[in-house]
This record gives sequence, C-alpha cells and structure tokens, in this order.
Amino acid sequence: MDIEILSRIQFAFTVAFHYIYPPLSIGIGLILVIMEGMYLKTGKKVFEDMTRFWIKIFALIFGLGVATGIIMEFEFGTNWATYSKYVGDIFGSALAAEGIFAFALESGFLGILLFGWKRVSSKVHFISTLMVFLGSLFSAVWIVVANSWQQTPAGYHIVGEGLQARAEITDFWAMVFNPSSIDRLLHVWIGAFLAGAFLVMSVNAYYIIKKKHLEIAKPSFKIALVVATIFSLAQLFTGHHSAEGVSKNQPAKMAAMEGHFDHSAKADMYIMGWVDKKNETTSGIKIPGGLSFLLHGDFDTPVTGLKSFPAEERPTAINAIFQFYHIMVAIGIFLIILTLYANWQWKKGKLFDKKWLMLVFVWAVLLPQIANQVGWFTAEMGRQPWVVYGLLKTSDALSQAVKAEHVLISLILFTLVYAILFALFLYLMNKKIKHGPVVQTIHEEEISSQGSLRENPLMKNDLS
Repeated sequence: MDIEILSRIQFAFTVAFHYIYPPLSIGIGLILVIMEGMYLKTGKKVFEDMTRFWIKIFALIFGLGVATGIIMEFEFGTNWATYSKYVGDIFGSALAAEGIFAFALESGFLGILLFGWKRVSSKVHFISTLMVFLGSLFSAVWIVVANSWQQTPAGYHIVGEGLQARAEITDFWAMVFNPSSIDRLLHVWIGAFLAGAFLVMSVNAYYIIKKKHLEIAKPSFKIALVVATIFSLAQLFTGHHSAEGVSKNQPAKMAAMEGHFDHSAKADMYIMGWVDKKNETTSGIKIPGGLSFLLHGDFDTPVTGLKSFPAEERPTAINAIFQFYHIMVAIGIFLIILTLYANWQWKKGKLFDKKWLMLVFVWAVLLPQIANQVGWFTAEMGRQPWVVYGLLKTSDALSQAVKAEHVLISLILFTLVYAILFALFLYLMNKKIKHGPVVQTIHEEEISSQGSLRENPLMKNDLS
C-alpha cells in the first residue's frame, strides 16, 4: 500500500481512538461543576455522592486521554517530518500555549479534585473541580486553533523555498483567531458537552431500569438531561454557522459535503443519498435548492461546485465525506428530538415510567461519540489534498526516510495495543458502573418512614 495512505490511516486511527476520551473529560467536567455547585448551594449529601462517583469515572477517562494523546506527537516527527518543519512555528506555539495555560492548570488542580475530599474545604474542592474543567476547555482551545490554522491559515508568512520552506507567525492573534477557529471551537466544545451528558444519562438510565441507586440516579439523569437539551439545540446553530464558514473559506469541502458538482448553479440539500464520483452525479432524497437557501437565504443562489476546481485539488473520497457529514447531521437532529421528548415526559411526570425510553438513553451514549468522530472525518478528509489548505499538499508533507513497511508494522502494533487499552477501559468502566455510587452519609431526615433509603427518593422535590 502507498506510504501516504498508510500514514494517513495510522494517524487517523490514533487520533480517532484518542478522541474518544477528551470530549468525555470536558463533558463530564461540566457535569461535575454543576453537581458540586448544587451540593455547595443546597448542602444535600446526594449531590456530594453523585459528584464523588463521577469523579472516579472522570479519572479513568482522563488517564486514558493523556496516555493516548502522547502518541500523536511522536507521529508528527516520524511520519510527517516535512509537515512538522513547515508548521512547527505555528503548531509549536499552540502546543506550548496548551501546556502553559491548559495542561498546567488542569493537572495542577487534578490532585485536589481526586484526593482532596475532607482534606480541603468544600469551597476549595469546588474551585479545584472548576479549574480542572476550565483546563480541559483551554486545552481544546489550543488544539482546535492549531487545526483550524491548517484549514484557514492566517497571521503568517512563508520563509525559504522547496523543502526548506516553512510558515512563521507574523501576527499571533490573527493566527489564533483565524477565520474558522471560533466556529470550530464552539462546535467541538458543544460536541464534548453532549458526549459527557449522554454518558451520565446512559449510566443513570441503566440504574433506573435496574431499580438501583434511584436516590442518586434520578436527579443525576435530570441534571444531564438539562445539559443535553441546551447543547443539542445550540449545536444546531453552531453547525449552521460553521457550514457558512466552510462555504466561504473552503468551497471545495462544502461542495463535497453535499455532493454538488455543477460549476455555479443552485445547490440541493440531501437528506440522504449517494455520490457517483466517476459520473459526477449525486442521487437521493433531497430538498431542491436547499443548500442555496441554507447558505444564502435564497433557493436559487448559485453555489460553487466541484467542477470549479482542478481534479487534483478536489477532495478524493467525496462519497465518504458526503456520508460522514450526513450521519453527523442526522445524529444531531435525533438528539434534539430525543431530548425534547424526554423533557416533555418530565413535565408530565412520566420521565422514568417508560422503560423503552430509558433503554434508548442507555444506548444513545454512542451517538455523540459517532457524531464527533464523523464530524472530524468530514473536516479532515474534506481538506484533502491539502494538509495546510492552499499551501502544503499532504503528499508533500511526508517524512522522506520512512518506508511503507515501517508504517504498516507500527500500525499493526498500535492496533493491538489500543485494542488492549480499550478492553481494559471497558472492563474498568463496567466495574465502576456495576459497583455504583457509594452513599457517604445518610441523614435522619432523608430516611423514609419505611426505613429504606431506596424506597424513598431523596430528590422527590428537587429538579422536579
């Protein structure tokens, strides 16, 4: 197999596996801040108990996220040395900023978050939870900034020629606030919040079905449902704004996302379909002129198509980009419908009476993860054949000394190691979920007249 394809597959695999964990860390971090904040406000031990439980889950996810993220930095040097040299000034600045402003903050307060219970005051512990959450947000900022610069370069100039060429920063803040960074950052943050919220709802829906830990499961589910509802709706708006930016800054990617080939004609929006790259046609269920209306507010406004670009400058896997993009959109719409329906049942007082609905939420944990993955596949595959849009092609970014067999062997080894790590992650996660939250303290007023904590939901009047 071609070394470029192998190198792209290897990096895509390691990044995709790593990206299971950071969104969960960010999303659960937000949930922890809300839970512990409610404990400080109300003094109810039920909020402390749920916070303690989810901190254990957070620690497991955080650890695997750090371990799997290190690999990518080595791959920049081994497989993509020309790329590393070309963008080192840009990417290095963003990674340095992540270490100074994000990782230091996150790791500095992590010890207090994990081991500070009863060793520091409740307020200090809450501050540590907040700082770890903010650290995870800042970490996403600098990674997204670095990646967004590859999509829409700004604030730089090129020095040197040929293999010696490299990009240097001329305006740091123009690099940070490049044309796509804010839209993409908001989209990534919200995707992370949804991943965390749906994990919390999944676990607690499982407890509700099994009628276990109900005094903690029901209020925890409601907290996560509020978060999921707000951000599933918000994602609709950030996704729309991001699509407008792609249309303006990367028109070839936008054309591939909707399978639009015509030079400059009104563009249809497909609900589902199939792209025939060879014959340059797209078939399926569509809204005539829908993409034109989405981007310009008019069904007849022309949209730049793939035929406007030379064949060598078009994305190669057009149908894959089309499918990934539409999977992401479909999941986003489904999450909105699901959360709004659950809120309607909550308002009617029947949220936890429908076993089928809880079962849907148990498995819905997969959907934000899938949407996050296919969203990144869309963004990265849509940028091809450029690794830095308009400046450096992927084929020119490879290391000159690395051979295809080296990449293939390391890819096989990574696959084996990551399979073991993922199996270990599932085992430990399942073990913690099966064990469930441990109630630290039981107040007399929280025990029902029947004498059973499980028979008396503590949160009868909370979050109702």
